[in-house]
Amino acid sequence: MKYSRVFINSLAYELAPVVVSSSELESRLAPLYQKFRIPMGQLAALTGITERRWWPKGHQLSDGAIKAARKAILETGIDVADLGAVVYTGVCRDQHEPATACRIAASLGVSKDTAIYDISNACLGVLSGILDIANRIELGQIKAGMVVSCESARDIVDVTIDNMLADPTMQNFAQSLATLTGGSGAVAVILTDGSLPLTNVRQHQLLGASHLSAPEHHQLCQWGLQEVGHNLYREFMRTDAVTLLKEGVELAKHTWDHFLEQRNWVVDQVDKVICHQVGASNRRQVLNALNIPPEKEFPTYQLLGNMGTVSLPVTAAMAHDQGFLQAGDQVSFLGIGSGLNCMMLGIKW
Repeated sequence: MKYSRVFINSLAYELAPVVVSSSELESRLAPLYQKFRIPMGQLAALTGITERRWWPKGHQLSDGAIKAARKAILETGIDVADLGAVVYTGVCRDQHEPATACRIAASLGVSKDTAIYDISNACLGVLSGILDIANRIELGQIKAGMVVSCESARDIVDVTIDNMLADPTMQNFAQSLATLTGGSGAVAVILTDGSLPLTNVRQHQLLGASHLSAPEHHQLCQWGLQEVGHNLYREFMRTDAVTLLKEGVELAKHTWDHFLEQRNWVVDQVDKVICHQVGASNRRQVLNALNIPPEKEFPTYQLLGNMGTVSLPVTAAMAHDQGFLQAGDQVSFLGIGSGLNCMMLGIKW
């Protein structure tokens, strides 16, 4: 995938307000820790995550997305009527139907001819949405589009902790650990063809993207519903973290080679990278496998945890705000999502 007329003009975000430390979660797991003599502090030690953020109880997902979307509109000064598409890409959504994007679009007051829909692709949802909008722009179908997402980890972490206490085994602990890293937040990305009279000067050019998949590993990380009684269902999430990391790194290596070849780049020509934020071990192994020095990457997982689809774009926005990403940098977004899917974007910042 190569692009010649697609620009990212806004990366706006909203962080959830409730700060939850790893020690708070461990205190709720005290009986399990005592049974297996697990020392307190293991969660942060194993993941590198000391805290994450959650939305308040009863928070509606589209509300977070709407806040981020309004920030993006304010930042760019874009006329909402120029948005040819609004796509919601979160793993979490308001309901099965209609598309969560519909409430967001209604709140923004988009025009009647705006395409409104949801996309789901695990933690790669926002990147998938970016490429979907980019294709529409490159084909000349629209001048601008918005990708929005909001993720919430509170409910699934609460359910997981209850399950860990009800079934206190080391196997259940191992399969549940990744869930405890979950954080919450919202993001909105505006892409245009560069022709609109916007008020800000941000104009990051999307150059291209590579995507490879390994769907034979679709069972390594699952989040869904399981039957716990007659007509009674409960959320569950389980992850084979060791195998997921091993196979994810292998897929990332192949995708990285494909990406560099497509762009006619060598590793040294990539000035900065923004990775999907999972944890310390994932960061270390992915960067080592791709031969990327850690100083070229901007981590946020320590204080935000894994916010799913929101993690990578929020990290990019923070990296820009803090001066890590500079005008003219050749930047790569590196995303790996359960499924397995791997997606890498090349951007001239």
